[in-house]
Amino acid sequence: MKKVLAKTAKIVLPLLLGAFILYWVYRDFDFARAGYILTHDLRWDWMVLSLLFGVLSHVARGYRWHQMLEPLGVHPRTARCVDAIYVSYAASLVVPRIGEVSRCGVLSRYDQVSFSKSLGTVVTERLVDTLSILLITGITLCLEFPVFVTFFRQTGTKMPSFLHLLESPWFYVALFCVVGVVLLLVYLARMLSFYERVKGIALDVWQGILSLRYVRNIPLYLLHTLLLWACYFLHFYLTFFCFPFTEGLGFQAGLVMFVAGTFAVIVPTPNGAGPWHFAVITMMMLYGVSDTDAALFALIVHGIQTLLVVLLGFWGWLHLALSK
Repeated sequence: MKKVLAKTAKIVLPLLLGAFILYWVYRDFDFARAGYILTHDLRWDWMVLSLLFGVLSHVARGYRWHQMLEPLGVHPRTARCVDAIYVSYAASLVVPRIGEVSRCGVLSRYDQVSFSKSLGTVVTERLVDTLSILLITGITLCLEFPVFVTFFRQTGTKMPSFLHLLESPWFYVALFCVVGVVLLLVYLARMLSFYERVKGIALDVWQGILSLRYVRNIPLYLLHTLLLWACYFLHFYLTFFCFPFTEGLGFQAGLVMFVAGTFAVIVPTPNGAGPWHFAVITMMMLYGVSDTDAALFALIVHGIQTLLVVLLGFWGWLHLALSK
């Protein structure tokens, strides 16, 4: 009974957290206008180009992962690695953070790759991605530091009195985001302690973690990492040109919102729903976009990009089934 409740909580709580934040952000929103913009004013040529870079980001991640698996003595087809990435992102829409596990399961089933070893490569991959986003964040902070200061001040992070802090509705949204991140870290720590108790599995995971040391072509690995993050950024930034009220925002504004959105999706909600909207809307308002237009942008862009994740997940699953 406890296991059933725990599994149910892993699905329900992230959904409730995302739904609460979305409700708070869009409680007075005019959804009819969103429908009009979507059917009349949206520049679909720019949106399609943005979605293309979204697909390429998954492909680059699949190729990079294939490189990390080679030192382990396993050689799955690159197409299977890419399909596993597609499936993993779609699976995370149902159960946040399960994508890292599901893609290892795909290779284990279709190419008999050791689950624990491939899981170790995913851990290393996440460490590399963390260093990458920290580097991007550092560069963005240097370029637009005053914007971040204003963001923290307006969200209630820095207020002259504790009473004023409690009166800020955005403070509670940010608080829910922080709680979500803490719960995620606790979950990961419990997962690591479980693997440490199982010596054989822990050894395989450790071998996977160390696989980066034995990657044959490090320059190519770095190139895949660069392409991966460049595609992520363009997947977001090009959507600015889809709307008349954001097409004037510059490259640096795109970097600021990209960094804010990247940290927001750490909160375990489906595809960052809720925290991502909150971060992007707040940042966009600092650049002169009205709250209504910013909310409209976040709603449409997140919805279309989430639909892309669903379609790619279905394609990955279908391609795997047919190839088997």
